[in-house]
Amino acid sequence: MIRARSSAPVLAVVGATGAVGSVLLRILSQRADVWGDIRLIASARSAGRVLAVRGEETEVLALTEDAFEGLGPGDVALFLTPAEVSARWAPVVTARGAVVVDQSAAFREDPQVPLVVPEVNGHAVRIRPRGIVAGPDCVTAAMIAALGALHAEYALAELAVSSYQAAGARGRAGSRALRRQLALVAGTSLGEQPGDVRRAVGEDTGPFAAPLALNVVPWSGELREDGWSSHELAVRAETRRILQLEQLPVAVTCVQVPVVTGHSLTVRARFENEVDARRAREILEAAPGVVLVDDPAAGEFPTPADAAGTDPAWVGRVRVSLDDRRALEFFVCADNLRKGAALNATQIAELIAGEFA
Repeated sequence: MIRARSSAPVLAVVGATGAVGSVLLRILSQRADVWGDIRLIASARSAGRVLAVRGEETEVLALTEDAFEGLGPGDVALFLTPAEVSARWAPVVTARGAVVVDQSAAFREDPQVPLVVPEVNGHAVRIRPRGIVAGPDCVTAAMIAALGALHAEYALAELAVSSYQAAGARGRAGSRALRRQLALVAGTSLGEQPGDVRRAVGEDTGPFAAPLALNVVPWSGELREDGWSSHELAVRAETRRILQLEQLPVAVTCVQVPVVTGHSLTVRARFENEVDARRAREILEAAPGVVLVDDPAAGEFPTPADAAGTDPAWVGRVRVSLDDRRALEFFVCADNLRKGAALNATQIAELIAGEFA
């Protein structure tokens, strides 16, 4: 049942029962309360479930037009759904005058839809001719706050990135597949015979192209005929859009690794101007959404285990390239479900709500 609205804006969370939705509901309980009615919406099979939002039991509504009844200007709908669902239902919401914040790939390449990471280009949310704001891929989100801060100082000229992506980026299916595979290989004499892992896992690779337990898979996303994966092309295109560098040379390799939560990236950023490692660390320390952890000799460096469950991107191993004084190399980790999706969407929604306060 939909409650009568208050004076504060309505927030509709579409995909509330998914992996990202679960994280987002926790985030809503930890941030300033700018919302009136919070509606939870999911597929018909999840309708009727009761979830806690800010300590209040809330029934999940089925994704139908009735779920958006009463939404209008000043209200926001967060879509944490596959691209085809967002493409189908976002126009239904915007037709009512509400704003859509979409975390899928459905609108990321649309020039009439701003692609926003609040720490870098939060101002862009105000120009949304279609009434939609998109969030980036979780890999892009992990590195872009650090990269944007460095770009403002040194002017980015070229970028090379390798990502090491957690199984959780494939939703609950990815996390469950990794745990299942780890259980299958536990107790085997791994390393004694070639193919031990594949034999233990068999055909049960889950959403991955090969066994992920005690292994790595050299791409993530959909592999194209030209050899590039959809995630690699997404990171390239999104970095260009967010930093407004449409011709930026970008090389990306995305790798799936046996980590449940937390993406990691190695970044080599080449700038127009010569860089200084000490100054770069100062920039990163001051950058919103970034935590600098950079004293490897003292055991201080970022790992995905540290980043899991936290808001910022963790950055370390900051060093000037040995062969190019204009290139900086560093390592970054971030929670792919939290900063990579749920927190970014929440921050965008709060910026929009602030316009009508």
